[in-house]
Amino acid sequence: MTDTSHTGHTGDEAQEAANDMMTPAMRLLELQTQHRALDTRIHEMYQYPYQNQILLQRLKKEKLRLKDAIERLKDEMIPDLNA
Repeated sequence: MTDTSHTGHTGDEAQEAANDMMTPAMRLLELQTQHRALDTRIHEMYQYPYQNQILLQRLKKEKLRLKDAIERLKDEMIPDLNA
């Protein structure tokens, strides 16, 4: 749980405020870096025969969430050619 007593903001709100200062290209790079890091961690977990299945499932869901966010951001950055 995030301590909000000092700032009055949650970690998510602080992250959103930080994201407002980032250009779309910077945000895209950050998301892609996080996605690759998760991919590496998931791959490493498969090296162990008794990996934590719940953690592995959560990491895969987060990786998919990041992939979707990357695609949405790319769509926003590239003008719609069909318009």
